[in-house]
Amino acid sequence: MASSSPPTGTELAVPPPSLIYLLLFTVTHLQIVNSLADYICPSELSQNVQLAMDNMLKMISEIDQNSAAIKEDMEKSKDSVLQRKIDLEEKKDHFQKAAYTVLDMLISRDIN
Repeated sequence: MASSSPPTGTELAVPPPSLIYLLLFTVTHLQIVNSLADYICPSELSQNVQLAMDNMLKMISEIDQNSAAIKEDMEKSKDSVLQRKIDLEEKKDHFQKAAYTVLDMLISRDIN
């Protein structure tokens, strides 16, 4: 059985994968915490959250107002389109009657 010699100064000992993952997680976690701590303290966090919520409420209110205006415009357009359809149908009926009248006149003239 071959025995392994202890590492010398030029050889590197490789830690087990679980230890590597734990170290990476810890380093990443500390970096995140430090990053947040640099930018936000508890009182600033509360103020930032309140400001963000106020901004969101303003945007929601603007969206509601714009939505109501758009719905109103759509109803007006719908009414306008329906009126235009009625007008076109009346014109179509008028022209059809005029065309039938002309045809009747031509037919009765040819018969006489």
